[in-house]
Amino acid sequence: MIYLLVVIHVIVCLFLIGVVLLQQGKSADLAGAFGGQGSQTAFGPRGAANLLTKLTAYAAVLFMLISIALTILLSRASGDHSVLSGTPSSQTTPKK
Repeated sequence: MIYLLVVIHVIVCLFLIGVVLLQQGKSADLAGAFGGQGSQTAFGPRGAANLLTKLTAYAAVLFMLISIALTILLSRASGDHSVLSGTPSSQTTPKK
């Protein structure tokens, strides 16, 4: 199960990287190159969400859910629940 989730996680990561790199920036037009925004909004003009924006959102949610699932599965699979478990304690008690 863990190996399947890791493979799906890597595929989602590569897909997310590709979709983000394919998107056009907010100020990618000619006016943005010279500092013009074309609108008086606070963060610049924003159009309707296209297919790439929706795919990015779905891939990001899937990435986070798979990351949480892998964390839970790997913590259950390992016997130790602490970073310091298994290390000998070097603390001594003072003599009275």
